[in-house]
Amino acid sequence: MPSASTPVVLIPGWLDIASKMEAMAKHLKKQGFSPIIVSPQPSDGSAPIETLAAQALAEIDAQLGPDSAFNYVGFSMGGVIGRVILHWLGGKRRIHRFVTISTPHRGVYVAQWARQPALRQMQKDGPFITALNQHLDDFTAIPFLSIWTPLDLTIVPPESSVLPVGESLKVLNPAHAWMVYDPRVQQAVADFLGRDST
Repeated sequence: MPSASTPVVLIPGWLDIASKMEAMAKHLKKQGFSPIIVSPQPSDGSAPIETLAAQALAEIDAQLGPDSAFNYVGFSMGGVIGRVILHWLGGKRRIHRFVTISTPHRGVYVAQWARQPALRQMQKDGPFITALNQHLDDFTAIPFLSIWTPLDLTIVPPESSVLPVGESLKVLNPAHAWMVYDPRVQQAVADFLGRDST
């Protein structure tokens, strides 16, 4: 059964609102997908990532139903939110394909000096990131794609966006914030989600 029949949940990142993902949603709609944008708030880092993940999942359940399958696309912190849903909130049984765009899967250096709880959680090799990455086996059953740019000045080091599982795609985009607007990124997401899941 083609993955295009499965709803696509789009979640933006730090300091973002729903409009951040509108261009991606528009592109996916043109490709025959059914995207919904979920933007847990506050996105300024003041709420722990687990809180944002629970809020996002509640909205997903409200829009799609509590047992519905979906594909997941997260930008930046939105990818980390998705991993909490996947690993700790039962998402493994519902998520068909999982895509992240410029997500700090292995943390970032500057987060250790942050005051906001969510940002502190994303410190490189910190306890939260370490705990998440103990569940990489979940990606053996769920196709996973990480899209990243080596020119990222927000995710430092930029290779933090890559995990030793699934697939990764390097896109030479000059700015973290522009990644979701890049036509190459948008098409890569559509191509990955549209692969036959059989």
